[in-house]
Amino acid sequence: MVRTLLVRGMLVGLVAGLLAFVWAYLVGEPPVKAAIAVEEAAAAAAGEVDSAPPEVSRDVQSTLGLLLGILIFATAVGGFLGLVFAMVYGRIGQLRARATALVLCSAAFVCIAIVPLTKYPANPPAVGSGDTIGERTGWFFVLIVIAIVAAVAAGRTIRDLSPRWGVGNAVAAGLTLFVGLIIVAHLALPNENEVAAPFPPQILWDFRLANLGTQAIIWAALAFGFGHAAERAIAGQPLLGRRDRAAATSAV
Repeated sequence: MVRTLLVRGMLVGLVAGLLAFVWAYLVGEPPVKAAIAVEEAAAAAAGEVDSAPPEVSRDVQSTLGLLLGILIFATAVGGFLGLVFAMVYGRIGQLRARATALVLCSAAFVCIAIVPLTKYPANPPAVGSGDTIGERTGWFFVLIVIAIVAAVAAGRTIRDLSPRWGVGNAVAAGLTLFVGLIIVAHLALPNENEVAAPFPPQILWDFRLANLGTQAIIWAALAFGFGHAAERAIAGQPLLGRRDRAAATSAV
């Protein structure tokens, strides 16, 4: 059963990656090209001309390179989603398969995209210093780990308080704990601001919005597609199918 969920998660992730590529190419590439044009204009004005051709052309980077990068990421997280789903299904209250997938994808989107990007937002290739990219990337992943730990703590708080406080109050307490931990992490971690003042803010905003949209498409497609695929897979298992049907009848 775990293997089935893993494979289906990867297949759904592949489809999600294709959808995200369309968005990233149509919406994300224009600000990237605009940022590169700004960098080239600034270099020309300063008399710095780089005549060496790039190892990989921009046409390849913006098409095949972008496609492969998104497909690898989406397929990997789809497979990981399948494994996590197999571990937690039936342990998150009385949620059915689709609802469980929605909760997992929503939490992943917040922890992997929203939380780190609000502290260390994405920059176009022409923005930022290459000397500190390793440091910025490291803090980015540290914040992801903190967000995941905070999400687990919030989930356990909701589970433990629900019998005594009710579901609504328990959810409010869990969300308050999560937000509080993230605020502390944002204040404690170092700031990274490497965008030069003359750089057009609209280009930067368009790029970051496109980047967030790519993540949103991947996780939304996984929530819908994998939820459907997992429900069909569980329905084919007699024991799990009965548990899912029981959850469906008892869910509020």
